[in-house]
Amino acid sequence: MSKDDPPDEPRDRSEDEQERLNRQLIELLNELRVAMPGVQVLFGFLLAVPFQQRFEQVSDFQQTVYFVTLLCAAVATAFLIAPSAYHRLMFEQHDKPNIVHIGTAQMIAGLCALALAMNGAVLLVTDLLFDSDTVALTLVLLASLYLALWFGFPLVRRLQK
Repeated sequence: MSKDDPPDEPRDRSEDEQERLNRQLIELLNELRVAMPGVQVLFGFLLAVPFQQRFEQVSDFQQTVYFVTLLCAAVATAFLIAPSAYHRLMFEQHDKPNIVHIGTAQMIAGLCALALAMNGAVLLVTDLLFDSDTVALTLVLLASLYLALWFGFPLVRRLQK
């Protein structure tokens, strides 16, 4: 093992191409299982919001935030379910590299939409409860957290390799 090899990965893997693709697909589907409950809960919450009595009292800005957030949650749901549907329709076509590649892109798009939806939901609630300074600070901090944890740290690490 050279000093350039990552310490957590063996230098010589005995995994053949098919085994690697199978593992990647299983990992992708397992990662989707983690993301789906969050988007489902958020989407369910957003679907119930307009039926609350106070919803008639929201401002035009809050209505717009609500609608954009609802759409982001719907888009996130579509993208996060898409890899499973794509796999099911393509699984016997001997195109696993493409299934893994497209599924990964769909999951990343779904995570982006989910991050927007989560921030939109927090924006809606904080705008109803607090003054504009608190709303702005909360949104900046939360958006920064999502960007750093979901995208920033992994991309920095990827660039370091």
